[in-house]
Amino acid sequence: MAMAEHEVLIERDATAVYQYLLDTTNLPSWRTDVRSVKLMQGPADAKGAVYRKMVAGRSGLSIPAELEITNVRPGAEIEFHIVSGPATRWGGYYLSTEGAGTRVRFAMEAKRQGRFGFLSKLGFLDGMLQRRVSADVAQLARLKHVLELEPAV
Repeated sequence: MAMAEHEVLIERDATAVYQYLLDTTNLPSWRTDVRSVKLMQGPADAKGAVYRKMVAGRSGLSIPAELEITNVRPGAEIEFHIVSGPATRWGGYYLSTEGAGTRVRFAMEAKRQGRFGFLSKLGFLDGMLQRRVSADVAQLARLKHVLELEPAV
């Protein structure tokens, strides 16, 4: 099991940040590993929505991964579960107002599955998975950059 979290203060109001994060099709604009996102089932941007992400694989090819929104609290929280791929991941964005900005915490945990789960039980691949999860949440700094460069609405 790997766990990581990262937080940033974004100079935008919580509603704007929440709406941007809830629109999962925005992922490619701030996540370097996400190439595209498409709604597969359920209502867009709501609990139960399932999206297919195409993410960059180690060989340069795109790998599909399905993401389900599992919980939303408007303006405050978005939780998700990656339901396919080499590792099962759970995570969320947690927002709070701080002055004129919004503090965003991105937390994620992951567990290897399938044939990789056996190697993980032996201690192999744990370091690689931890580095990957830590790198994923650290991209929150890119979100800050993207949102602060956009004109406020």
